[in-house]
Amino acid sequence: MEEPTSTSEGFPPQMPSTTADSLAVNSQRYPIVNYPVSVVLPAAGSGERTGLRTPKQFCSILGRPLISYTIHAFERILWIDTIVVVVPKESHCLMEDIILKYNHTKVKIVDGGSTRHRSIFNGLRAFSEQGTGFNLQKPEVVIIHDAVRPFLEEDFLHKITVCAKDHGVCGAIRPLVSTVVAATTEGKLDHTLERARYRASEMPQGFIYDIIYEAYQKCSEAEFEFGTECLDLALRHCGVSAKLMEGPPTLWKVTYSQDVVSAEAIIKESLSQYAYIIAGQCMETQHLSNLMKNGLTEAGMVVDVVPSTEKIRNLSTSRNFIKLSMCWPNLAEIKEMTSGSEDTKDFALYPVIICWVYLNVSDCVSTQSENDEAPNVMTLAEDVQNRNILLYCVQVCYNKPCTLWERRVKKVCEITAGLIRQRSSSLIGQILQA
Repeated sequence: MEEPTSTSEGFPPQMPSTTADSLAVNSQRYPIVNYPVSVVLPAAGSGERTGLRTPKQFCSILGRPLISYTIHAFERILWIDTIVVVVPKESHCLMEDIILKYNHTKVKIVDGGSTRHRSIFNGLRAFSEQGTGFNLQKPEVVIIHDAVRPFLEEDFLHKITVCAKDHGVCGAIRPLVSTVVAATTEGKLDHTLERARYRASEMPQGFIYDIIYEAYQKCSEAEFEFGTECLDLALRHCGVSAKLMEGPPTLWKVTYSQDVVSAEAIIKESLSQYAYIIAGQCMETQHLSNLMKNGLTEAGMVVDVVPSTEKIRNLSTSRNFIKLSMCWPNLAEIKEMTSGSEDTKDFALYPVIICWVYLNVSDCVSTQSENDEAPNVMTLAEDVQNRNILLYCVQVCYNKPCTLWERRVKKVCEITAGLIRQRSSSLIGQILQA
């Protein structure tokens, strides 16, 4: 499998694609999508190749099912109307719980079939046939995508959609990374394929709805049972040859257990790129904020320094806060920091990270003070975790003539950057020393 990489546009946490400015830019680069577009997400597989007990689409990544990330990648796009998720009958209630917990509003659930093609056909039928339990608008273009491919770029999806509208069918491809060989029944080499002439078929794939629906209506039982390629059905039964479009490396899908780890790493990296330092009004905290901004910037983060929560321009750009304070964390200030974001749809999707940096202005760290506050900090962290807030506390001794201050600031930056990137629930409420 090609090495997964993250891009600046490749994942929802940055959320640039649904803003008015972004839409204006996209309308200049690409034709406007002013026709109905819907999505079918087949998610009825058992995920045997992962070797995990839980089907891969329901595997937990940072405490959230993988399929929720994929749904959100589509749901955040304004011109996507409906997302039909096809799941096994036994997973119907689980999918309903996911929709409710993560506030997915565009999703309809359809029961899957015994094979991939049967599941996709069930999803397509939800737009056309009576008795499916839905009264959905038939789309002009339908996107078929894998539920285990969460890293979807809006720009590329836009290209696939417009291409499908113009050509009838469009599919994503990627270069082959290995030579393909054919084996005999005895397990010996039969022949090899010229790699330069072949490509790997990927997702998403876009279709004029009537074309792919007709193709599935004409499918044979053998095709339903053994087939996997939707583009081939459109060519075989409707005579429409797909336009092929090379996609970005982010199109890879979660197939094996190690892919779950890779996906988690990409998500963590994407979520940790931006942070706000809330400096407060004290001279000491303001001094530290400027030093920390420089240190975190050198570590690859984009950091804004603001004097108070009220000065944060846009809560959707970052869910990571570094609060500098001369006192220990308290619930009132945490509520103030997260006010406004708790009412947004994304609050349930990605935890808010608060790294509370407490400056001790005495000549040395007060062990007694730390011991007195530790239970309160832990109780507070456990309380706000129920509201999807991860609270970490870092104590640093602030002593102006201290010759080790530069090293101490570097340590604070390393600790806070590590906490934001790792997002470990096991460290919440603990008082770390810098």
